[in-house]
Amino acid sequence: MGKDLTMNCIKSVRSIIITKEAVRLVGCRTFAVGGKKKGSKGGGAGDAPKGSTLSKELKSTTTVGANILKDGTDPKVLPDSEYPDWLWHLLDKHPALSELRRKTVESLPYEDLKRFVKLDNRARIKENNSLKAKN
Repeated sequence: MGKDLTMNCIKSVRSIIITKEAVRLVGCRTFAVGGKKKGSKGGGAGDAPKGSTLSKELKSTTTVGANILKDGTDPKVLPDSEYPDWLWHLLDKHPALSELRRKTVESLPYEDLKRFVKLDNRARIKENNSLKAKN
């Protein structure tokens, strides 16, 4: 009996592995291969850019692709001193609501207090909406 159980487990594991491999193969994104036909419409693989034609010097002095005007040019990269101070703090990590709840409200700086109020209100609104949806 133990040997039969072992064989069944091995077969089950093999079928799971085979199924995972099949899903991986089917889920893989593929692209059409072939040349462009004469007179065909639409873009194909032949329309894709082959590589960057810009020099390294141009790439380091301009912000390529940031132009939004039809007749404009790409803006130049300025020294760090030319940008406002708040720009450098945009990617700073902000504390989560659970971390803010662990601290006393009196000890929080003004920015963290504003964030706490905003996140707490958002959490209460979500809780009230979920309770209303259940009823």
